[in-house]
Amino acid sequence: MSSIFVRSLVFNVLFYLVLVTLSIIAIPTVVLPRGVMMTLAAWWANATLFLMRVVCNIRVEFRGLEKIAKGPLIVASKHQSMWETFQLLRFFDHPLYMLKRELTWIPVFGQFLVKAGMISIDRGGGPRSLVKTLRRAAAEVKRGRQLVIFPEGTRRPVGAPPSYKSGVAQIYAESGVPCLPIALNSGLFWPRRTFMRYPGTLVVEFLDPLPPGLPRDEFMTRLRETIEGATDRIVDAARAEQAQLFGVVPDTAKAKV
Repeated sequence: MSSIFVRSLVFNVLFYLVLVTLSIIAIPTVVLPRGVMMTLAAWWANATLFLMRVVCNIRVEFRGLEKIAKGPLIVASKHQSMWETFQLLRFFDHPLYMLKRELTWIPVFGQFLVKAGMISIDRGGGPRSLVKTLRRAAAEVKRGRQLVIFPEGTRRPVGAPPSYKSGVAQIYAESGVPCLPIALNSGLFWPRRTFMRYPGTLVVEFLDPLPPGLPRDEFMTRLRETIEGATDRIVDAARAEQAQLFGVVPDTAKAKV
């Protein structure tokens, strides 16, 4: 495990050096077309994949890319790690995220978020503010953007009971577009609340889209069962791989409910 600690430390130093460097390079993009900024974001994502492979021996597989449709779309992903928040955006032409308003107050970084047209959420605004935000998201989707949303609202530890929120169903009902579910096992390799990075095969699987027009209850049931079933499958496969690498699954990569 000592080698994993050293590799994790080196990775994190390089990861943030790349982030700071690209952030400086990206400053002029605030006044340039949005596509230039998104290109730099893709560079960051690709550089991270390179560092993960070379430094941490983490291989990443993106499965089912052919299932990504062009045009307006809701992308509903399992959320186990910070990793997927910036890796998923490069697969879509006009990605849209919903994020807490405080992030837009961060110098430079917040300006990037505003320039990219992301939607900020005022968590202290109450139900009326939330409904307004959800309606704005649905309107943006109908205008042709791809909303990347985490239906559970926050990162969940691997193995934690699912906790899906109804906001995604409202956006789905109002926008009238398909929903692309995503399963992943990133929490085993880039766990939350620790800088440790564990070797193995990180999998992101784009699943069969759910058609528009489903009743809300049916939509939520199918979304949850589709994502959770696929997530359990790829998590089990990754744990078996980790057991071969380490003899046992690393303690900090186990579920922490």
